[in-house]
Amino acid sequence: MRRRQATKRKIEADIRYNSTVVGRFISTILKCGKKSLAERIFYNALDKAGQKLNKKPIEVLDQALSHVKPVLETKSRRVGGATYQVPVEVSYERQVSLAVRWIVQYAGERKGVAMEDALVQELVDAVNNTGAAIKKRDDTHKMAESNRAFAHYRW
Repeated sequence: MRRRQATKRKIEADIRYNSTVVGRFISTILKCGKKSLAERIFYNALDKAGQKLNKKPIEVLDQALSHVKPVLETKSRRVGGATYQVPVEVSYERQVSLAVRWIVQYAGERKGVAMEDALVQELVDAVNNTGAAIKKRDDTHKMAESNRAFAHYRW
């Protein structure tokens, strides 16, 4: 049993769009403390994705996130020696964190492509309801749906 809940850290809003979601993306891309590089990669990727889809960059981001955000997920719950995957609804904060994490993760896994271009491809795919991040969301939903029988173990 947990002793106390972890305190929520305040996510800084970014400079260009004054958005905490963009700040989260930049923090997730961040490697070795090179924030200016992470910002440059993300802003350029967002601009390119906006040009590709003929939309405002922030609209592209909002649409991509709304398509990738999961509604249900499973959590392991141990009951009498057996472990069940219990479907639970995902809070808004966690939905956004998972969506951001998945988009950045699958962009990073595209080999032979610069991170900026991979991020453009992943964002465009998310807007068009295709791509690895969308597949991950669908798999998460499928897993929760198939374990619906254990929903009464929810706590």
